[in-house]
Amino acid sequence: MQKTENNINLVWFRNDLRLRDNAVLHKACDSSARVIGLYCIDPRHFEPTAYGFKKTERYRAKFLLETLRNLKAQLLELNIDLFIYLDRPETTVPKICQQYQVTDLFLQKEWTQEEVDMENQVKSTLNSKVNWHALYNQLLYHPDDINFDISKTPQVFTVFRKKLEKYVPIRKEVICSKRPESNRIDPVTSMPLLQDLGFEDFEQPPHSAFPFKGGETEGLKRLNDYFFQTKKLGYYKKTRNGLVGVDYSSKFSPWLANGSLSPRTIYWKVKEFEQEHYKNQSTYWLIFELIWRDYFKYVSMKHGNQIFKLEGILRKDYEWSQDKNQIDNWINGETHSDFVNANMIELKETGWMSNRGRQNVASYFAKELELDWRIGAAYFESLLIDYDVHSNYGNWMYVAGVGNDPRDRKFNVKLQAERYDSNGKYRALWLQPSLF
Repeated sequence: MQKTENNINLVWFRNDLRLRDNAVLHKACDSSARVIGLYCIDPRHFEPTAYGFKKTERYRAKFLLETLRNLKAQLLELNIDLFIYLDRPETTVPKICQQYQVTDLFLQKEWTQEEVDMENQVKSTLNSKVNWHALYNQLLYHPDDINFDISKTPQVFTVFRKKLEKYVPIRKEVICSKRPESNRIDPVTSMPLLQDLGFEDFEQPPHSAFPFKGGETEGLKRLNDYFFQTKKLGYYKKTRNGLVGVDYSSKFSPWLANGSLSPRTIYWKVKEFEQEHYKNQSTYWLIFELIWRDYFKYVSMKHGNQIFKLEGILRKDYEWSQDKNQIDNWINGETHSDFVNANMIELKETGWMSNRGRQNVASYFAKELELDWRIGAAYFESLLIDYDVHSNYGNWMYVAGVGNDPRDRKFNVKLQAERYDSNGKYRALWLQPSLF
């Protein structure tokens, strides 16, 4: 990239909606060029998919709009303007590049099919003079640093973890500096409202386990509170299988999913906590979960579109049903399991479900009802505030017996309810909310 003040660097934001530890933004700012930002709210994300669910329902849509408002304000403090369009990227990106004579385009590197297809469409319409810079920006372990070829990503998580955690260092965070006032372009774009995306505004139920708002500022506030104010990090391993309340787990996943928190930021904050306070199994376990998140990303890099196929990465041929009545009963919390029902109602009414709940309802869907697991994965994609393509499909393959679980386990939801909801409080909260 030629470093000249005449260059215009465009940052095409996608799931990297932050300032802190944003390698894409940092690289774009690493010259005297003017920098502008762009985010395209793709209308197709609010249309039904082949399985009949909207790709993005109201919960994640609202979280996204909150995140974008925060990102715009944060970028303005760096004298960087953010264009926000409710339009397809293949239409908007070339238009912005032409209008502002963009010389260099910076974006987060993706590898799943829809994202790659979109990039290729955009590339095909760009002027050949626009230089393309795609950088890995969502992983704890950078692909250039790992000690094995991606095609050799281990089939079992434990092997993956042991290859990395003691041998591969985590990169330091990168921080962007403020741009000169002359960098401002002041684009005339307005922030869409939830109604523009086809939804009515709403408030979360008072007993929601995820009452938080979107945006990097809120994510960092939650991190500081969970680590340094309440020190709940020190009990994470003991409480992470909880079902009720705000603090049984970190709740970082929605900010991680849209990139308003970086996994490296969380990692280095854990290390800071360990230096200032103490190190124990809980501080390690939060990092352990970040490694799991990386694992599913590397699995998807290795196997490509196979993670979306019925036979999964194990290419196992099971008999799967698409019985609509059973699917609807599962969605609406009307199965034979009150534990499954409570979890599904929580998801439907809040866009959130605990990790313990997700494992149980997914196992029940795939192993008990023997329904096509891709339908369950598509429903999760639609509803979850913290939907992440790699973790979602990796976990669904795992519980369906076509992924990375060598034991092919089936959850006994009755015993799980007795163990994790022995007093029935969680089930009563969602099946009989009037009691609370």
